[in-house]
Amino acid sequence: MTTAAAPPTDTAWPTVRKRVEKLAAERITAFQRGYLADNPKDVAALARLRRGAGREAGQLPDLWNLVDTTPLHEPHEGPHALSEKQLARAEDALHVALTLWALHQQSRSEAGMHQTGSPGKPRGVGAAVRRMMKPGEIDEPLRKRLVRVGTAPDLTALAQRLRDIVLLLRREQFPLDYALLAGQLYHWQRPGGPDAVRREWGRSFHAWHDDQNAEERTPTAGPATTTGTTATPDTTTTDKDAS
Repeated sequence: MTTAAAPPTDTAWPTVRKRVEKLAAERITAFQRGYLADNPKDVAALARLRRGAGREAGQLPDLWNLVDTTPLHEPHEGPHALSEKQLARAEDALHVALTLWALHQQSRSEAGMHQTGSPGKPRGVGAAVRRMMKPGEIDEPLRKRLVRVGTAPDLTALAQRLRDIVLLLRREQFPLDYALLAGQLYHWQRPGGPDAVRREWGRSFHAWHDDQNAEERTPTAGPATTTGTTATPDTTTTDKDAS
């Protein structure tokens, strides 16, 4: 007598956070590739997204078609369908991540400011802040900025405080993993989420070693790909970003 195979368990299905991270990576990678190639459609999209940085998702209906969450609405039924609350959290997380990336990418036409990072290296907001510090030193104003981000009372304040960090990263020409950030922003909105995300940021801050900092502190010039950084600081807005 043969026994029917057991149905797959729910653990085989990606978590909502992983689905948010995957969608953020797909959306940002596509926009970034087009922007670096000077595609007018993507250049215009970045300019539109940038205006939403630090603002609530519902304030700018113009961005709804850019922060497209259609894949998250599937499947429509069954144990893997997202609830209205989960969809709202996902939409808000994607809005913040995409608009902050657009702000970070502004005037950076030689390299992508979204990077997933190398295997085994710490990544995320904490590591990015630590990377801006000199080897062997803790920059207290920078550390306090990270602490202030972690103590944001709501998502709107969190987005505004992250915006300050992103502007510093843009000045230093250091990238950030925006797919990871999108997932963390989703998790942050869940019960107990702020504490969990703060721990993630803290771990990545302390995991960034001085030898990594000394090696990667100075940006290097490179081709227009999604990896690498540019060599010349530039805080001006180019014609490419004026639309």
